[in-house]
Amino acid sequence: MPPIRRVRQHVNPLSHKYADPAAAPNWSQVFTHPQQPLHVDIGCGKGDFVRAMAAQLPEWNFLGLEIREPLVERALIRRDSAIEATARNLHFVFCNVNNSLKPLLADWPGGCPLQRVSIQFPDPWFKKRHQKRRVVQPGLVAELAALMPVGGWVWLQSDIEEVCVEMCDRFQENPAFVREGDGWLAASPFPAKTDREAVTAEKGLPIYRAKYVRQ
Repeated sequence: MPPIRRVRQHVNPLSHKYADPAAAPNWSQVFTHPQQPLHVDIGCGKGDFVRAMAAQLPEWNFLGLEIREPLVERALIRRDSAIEATARNLHFVFCNVNNSLKPLLADWPGGCPLQRVSIQFPDPWFKKRHQKRRVVQPGLVAELAALMPVGGWVWLQSDIEEVCVEMCDRFQENPAFVREGDGWLAASPFPAKTDREAVTAEKGLPIYRAKYVRQ
């Protein structure tokens, strides 16, 4: 096993280090059934959420995107060492999603099967001058609108209300997406939780959740 690399807590996506888009792998080799519905988890961290989802929902493919390369390396090692790895419905890619989403998904064999996207507990970048580093930007929302079919949906959640409000604002600005329900949603629709979600819930602290459906 390769040596464990140090993981930075915060990564500036605007750094020149992350300026080059990621190259798409051969998806027909990555996934046993590449045309199964696809769930993309943006900012997947260690990948525990999508790994649990892939194990519970073999009829879906799951793709975790993460900007911290050491976390992706470890997630792939854990995937390949797991018994359920033979199902081949789970993959991870190191990338800056704001310049890599389209290159990764646009040329999917048979057409992109993207049905669901989750963006959960993203880096808040509290300082005003750093907020341009936040992951949900108008360009990302526009690319999701172009890649997703009508009825596909995006799940947003954070334990910081300001961050979730801003994510919602970016989706609200795009007429291709419509918010489901009034106000924050009470519970996640998924059978798995992120680490941050589980810890926050155990502490009894609020989690702000919203769902946007592609029209």
